[in-house]
Amino acid sequence: MASVSPYSNAPVLDLEALARRREVKTNVLLTVPALTVLVAAASGPLLIMLIFSFLTPGDYGGVKWELSFDAWFQVVLHRDIFDDTISLADAHLSILWRSVKLSFLTTLVAFILGFPTAYFIATRPPETRNIWLFLVTIPFWTNLLIRTFAILEIIRNQGVINSALLGMGLIDAPLDMLYTDIAILLGMTYVYIPLMILPIYASMERLDFRLVEAGYDLYASRWKVLKRIILPLVKPGVIAGSILVFIPSLGAYVTPRVLGGGKNLMLGNLIELQFGQGRNWPLGAALSLTLLVIVMFALIFYVRSAQRETH
Repeated sequence: MASVSPYSNAPVLDLEALARRREVKTNVLLTVPALTVLVAAASGPLLIMLIFSFLTPGDYGGVKWELSFDAWFQVVLHRDIFDDTISLADAHLSILWRSVKLSFLTTLVAFILGFPTAYFIATRPPETRNIWLFLVTIPFWTNLLIRTFAILEIIRNQGVINSALLGMGLIDAPLDMLYTDIAILLGMTYVYIPLMILPIYASMERLDFRLVEAGYDLYASRWKVLKRIILPLVKPGVIAGSILVFIPSLGAYVTPRVLGGGKNLMLGNLIELQFGQGRNWPLGAALSLTLLVIVMFALIFYVRSAQRETH
């Protein structure tokens, strides 16, 4: 019969396991309030939108509690009121295409401008980097509407750009930049470019620049060093910045409303129109969920790209 050593550490292990279980239980209890708020504030409104999208529009806004799939039908299709022929909803599809196109272009322009900015900050002396980061984050201190109106004052017919070009005699008449897709692109790039710079800088700061020097020592050109060394190492920051710019650009409302003048609508403006003047809440809810699906696909792409980076 085997004897139990008086110096056995079994009781100690039992006490440690009990302490861990108590710690886990305490952590779970501490997160319950936050999880409750998240469920109520996020899942609740989404559930309401999902239910509304399958109901009938009310006569003066709101909904009638009658099951209907017309809202989802109207997202991409249109039924003629005279002969019931079905065709594509050209207006909705064009707005959807404009939203995706401008969001992608905003992300691209923000990357083109933000990447060298992040590289510049990361290569400054450590004692001055915080100053440059401070300058990048200053726009966040100002209300989004004020920043958008600042862009409007710059590009309007009597704005800074046109006044300067007219004063130098380079143009005879003001350039029509306002209320165009270019104006929206410029405004969204200005608004969201800090969201591109900061993640890239976070990746760039951890970059071992001795690898860059080694590339130059091996007679690699600047382009090859950028393509083979820098970009692969900071790719997680580029992907994160692209997601942070693309997603809010896709649902932007204020910037397209002010700089687009109500003519160049984006998806956020179309959704607001259905809940407001259109008085078609089910269609607005269906369009909101369509936007959510697009955002989910973008996030899935980000997660998969990040997973590939870790393996």
